[in-house]
Amino acid sequence: MELVVGADAGGTATTAVLATTDGTVLGRGRSGPGNPLTAGPGPAAAAVAAAVRQALGAHSPALVRAATLGVAGPARTARFAPALATLGVTGPIHVVGDVVTAFAAGSPAESGAVLIAGTGAIAAAVQAGAVVRTADGLGWLLGDEGSGRWLGLQAVRVAVRNWSSPLAARVAARTGVTGADDLVYWAQTLPWQQIGALAPLVCAAARDGDQHASAIVAEAVTHLVRTLDALGADGPVVLGGGLLACDTPVRDGVLATLRSRGRHTRTGHDPAAGAAWLAARPLSPAAPTALHETLLGHTDSPA
Repeated sequence: MELVVGADAGGTATTAVLATTDGTVLGRGRSGPGNPLTAGPGPAAAAVAAAVRQALGAHSPALVRAATLGVAGPARTARFAPALATLGVTGPIHVVGDVVTAFAAGSPAESGAVLIAGTGAIAAAVQAGAVVRTADGLGWLLGDEGSGRWLGLQAVRVAVRNWSSPLAARVAARTGVTGADDLVYWAQTLPWQQIGALAPLVCAAARDGDQHASAIVAEAVTHLVRTLDALGADGPVVLGGGLLACDTPVRDGVLATLRSRGRHTRTGHDPAAGAAWLAARPLSPAAPTALHETLLGHTDSPA
């Protein structure tokens, strides 16, 4: 039996999938942040190793013929290979951008575009498994417009300017502040994880019809679609990240806009499995499309 490993190392969590080369998933693992930029190179490699260890379970790492890691931010194989070697995984290891694995999670097509909105936000044009163009993905200070952190930051900005609003009351309850001045001081400490964690609050408030939250969501949709448009890429569009792969008003708005234009959309629910597909594709007896369907489900269904 020949096995492959796929991993998605993000800024919030790392997930891993163990599969056979014919597409049967044998194990899954999950651990902490695996983005070297935010977690640090050492902790990121340790997080990937922990997720892979959990996915391996009782299976022999010596049977792993290849591993593909999708990593947010710049990373090199040399950063992760030693940590996996300690587990006994010595087969070829390939590190690619998380946008590549996100696209692979939604489509077996050779080319297309992926739009990701999670903690950050980025769009990328993909051809033959490589990124040829990107838009945004510039981090919270310079961009990531429409991302989860962007939503949370907008909520704080709106709340401090509209302290008597229902949205401000929700923000105050979540952050533990008692007044607008307290919120200003809270924000000045740059608690970015807590700010990003306000994104679900904004989405829930928008679902409830909150005027301010709905306006924030609408602006996020505009930013994300504009980011995708900047690519000028043809082919299927894969939606990824928590805001676009899950049931959120941001996803609803982006889907409505793209469908009104006749764009062909897919959803990348499982980027770790997308990474496993990339690892298994050159080794599998199955055709790439059939292998993709086995690992990731029916890809002909629209998002």
